[in-house]
Amino acid sequence: MNPALQLRDVSVSYGGKGLALEGVNLTIPKGGVVALLGANGAGKTTLIRAVSGLLALHNGQITGGSIHMDGQSIMGLPAHKLVRMGMGQVPEGRLVFKQLSVEDNLRVGAAVLPKASEKRRLDAVYELFPRLLERRTQAAGWLSGGEQQMLALGRALVTEPRLLLVDELSLGLAPLIVSAIYKQLQKVGQTLGASILVVEQNAHLALNFASTAYVLERGRIALSGTASEVAASDLVRESYLGAAREGVKT
Repeated sequence: MNPALQLRDVSVSYGGKGLALEGVNLTIPKGGVVALLGANGAGKTTLIRAVSGLLALHNGQITGGSIHMDGQSIMGLPAHKLVRMGMGQVPEGRLVFKQLSVEDNLRVGAAVLPKASEKRRLDAVYELFPRLLERRTQAAGWLSGGEQQMLALGRALVTEPRLLLVDELSLGLAPLIVSAIYKQLQKVGQTLGASILVVEQNAHLALNFASTAYVLERGRIALSGTASEVAASDLVRESYLGAAREGVKT
């Protein structure tokens, strides 16, 4: 069985100036939940851009290696084609359309798929996040940070993705809100069978959620293994887990 996502020896540069990623190997099995950890500037966002077809928007390019989704090469494919192939993304910073209503934000996410299935997919998101149903006619800009994150996640889930990329879900949110959203995300994996890549600043949270983890340092994979193996390593305990427990961003 082909993995949901496989990166082999992937290297990326911006404007031809050095490598932001160098020889990265990463695999997400079908139905797997993988955490990607690393300090600011380690290359986590670059990896997400490379997978989701957004590198060119940031003057970046893949200079080596290969990326396959369900056994099919996705190198060079634009983001909208990847969505049609079953990829969903929750970007860092939420990036909702603040002037649009909650429901119109969800419809933007649904626009690439057949109109006939839109209501069913919207109803599924509302069932997962009842708060969005209560706010469906309200402008997204008036939502709380936690509600906007629910909306960003819902906008990705409305496409019923087979592969979901989640970038810094907990950023700027209270712990109770983050816990509630992660519980719903766990349901997504269980009910949809979606494979999930979580990029998370809170290493303790990510390692409790994921089954496998990778640590990026200066554009290279410094460590990988099961979540428990990675959590037990000196590198992660000293550099990430201690900081996460003390509330320090990593």
